[in-house]
Amino acid sequence: MRFFIIVFLILSTLTSCSSDNKVVVDVSGIDVEVLINRYEVDFYKSNTGNLPLLKHKYPYLFPRSFSDSLAISKMSNKEEIDLFNETQKIYNDISDLELQLSSLFKHIKYYNPKFKSPNISTMISNIDYDSRVIYADSILLISLDVFLGKEHKFYSDYPKYIRENNTKENIIVDIANSISENQILPIKSRSFIGKMVYEGKKMYLLDLYLPTISDKLKIGYLEPKLDWAVANEEDIWKYFIERKLLFSTDTKLNKRFLDNAPFSKFYLENDNQSPGRIGIWLGWQIVRSYMQNNDVSLQQLLKINDLDLYKKSKYKPRK
Repeated sequence: MRFFIIVFLILSTLTSCSSDNKVVVDVSGIDVEVLINRYEVDFYKSNTGNLPLLKHKYPYLFPRSFSDSLAISKMSNKEEIDLFNETQKIYNDISDLELQLSSLFKHIKYYNPKFKSPNISTMISNIDYDSRVIYADSILLISLDVFLGKEHKFYSDYPKYIRENNTKENIIVDIANSISENQILPIKSRSFIGKMVYEGKKMYLLDLYLPTISDKLKIGYLEPKLDWAVANEEDIWKYFIERKLLFSTDTKLNKRFLDNAPFSKFYLENDNQSPGRIGIWLGWQIVRSYMQNNDVSLQQLLKINDLDLYKKSKYKPRK
């Protein structure tokens, strides 16, 4: 395996590097507020008489479609209570999550001074994998029952590549991802390279907001899968170039190289050794190269056209 690790510690500019990229800034003087409301605790340890108080405290979790009778039935639902109890075994104390959120919010505010800490609530969602974390406007919802550990019995029917990211360590990454998605303008490009770069911008925000988190955790790869991506970067790029995929608008490429999957689909014999979403990983490297070769601010990065970014990135795959 070939490894290529560069670490830049430059405080005055937004610079990037390759594996486990770190852009270190001093956020010690930034004040943020982190207050986590435990909705699942308040709800499942409550009774019907406290329902008005719950609705007052959590109005955004009691839409009109969520009738009082439905709320009352959920309070006594055995399966949901079992799920709540399992969650409490791991998340009775969430002080470590509070520290992680404080660091995350400080880094976000460093780059976005107008950022305000959201109203945070933990909850259980009956293991709704697609709703692991929801960030909207000033509200952040965290479904703790999706982060019980990759070997938890509740996930026995999940594919391995899904279970691997159902851990406590993934919570802060999913939160940063949800916030980052709200800071990037909707994608306009229909080309494969445009989509790669668009996703790469999101990943680069994780470099800035989570400087102490490893690349494999940010991208959600197992170590061997990340090693494969690093070792085969040049071959991956050649594959895309030789088959003229970069400027293709074929939507089938999304499923092959951008969507969550156990591996990427090159239609080669050793496909199963590759990680899924390899196009996102490669787009990440392109954006890192752009930031390394251009003196621009984060806001300029987010505004630049994805195709223009690619052309100015001077990206060259590692050999």
